[in-house]
Amino acid sequence: MSIKDVIKNSVYESLGGGTNLSAKSILLLIAIAALVGLYIYAVYRMTSKSAFYSKDLNVTMAGMPIIVAAIMIAMQSNLLVSLGMVGALSIVRFRNAVKNPIDLLYLFWSISAGIIVGVGLYLLSFVLCIVMTILLLALDLVPNAKAPDLLVLRAIATEIDYADIESILKGSCKYHKEKSRSIKNGEAELIIEIRTARKEELLEKFSKIKCLTQINCISHDGECRV
Repeated sequence: MSIKDVIKNSVYESLGGGTNLSAKSILLLIAIAALVGLYIYAVYRMTSKSAFYSKDLNVTMAGMPIIVAAIMIAMQSNLLVSLGMVGALSIVRFRNAVKNPIDLLYLFWSISAGIIVGVGLYLLSFVLCIVMTILLLALDLVPNAKAPDLLVLRAIATEIDYADIESILKGSCKYHKEKSRSIKNGEAELIIEIRTARKEELLEKFSKIKCLTQINCISHDGECRV
């Protein structure tokens, strides 16, 4: 065999010579990818908030490692398949909006796990799953700082005494800050941000002020920085 034939054979093997993985190894990698996908499915179902949970998205993340692992196995087979995969995947565009930012974390986790399993580093994928689970559960236990309440006061503009309202707020609130003050059609409106453990006492004091026509205390489940 001449040097020319050796070069031709080496080029052919690099371009389309087939994968070195046996059928048993390929099935093992796909099975491991399926187990990782099911694990991510269970973790997402357990940790996600019910308001944002989507079964379709969860099923998508469960199947993602299998598809990505199969792509990685195919790309290892030869250079032509690799170039074809890159070209095919480069024209794919996803337009589905993500409701919860943490869903992006799970999507990248699924894709990364599929890549890792596809190249044969399945032990690393197991370590990734364990670390991610511990991290997510630990951070989920960290309590969020409660957002302050909003106190909305409406009163007759000509009769309202702002100094009296300020004194009540100082006596019953740990924190208060006026956010808005407006007057329209003879009615004044105040929006005040408050933090207090004596909400009933505060509302009772304001109810005794005759010029106030409406008193609203609004609470919400929003998050704020500490």
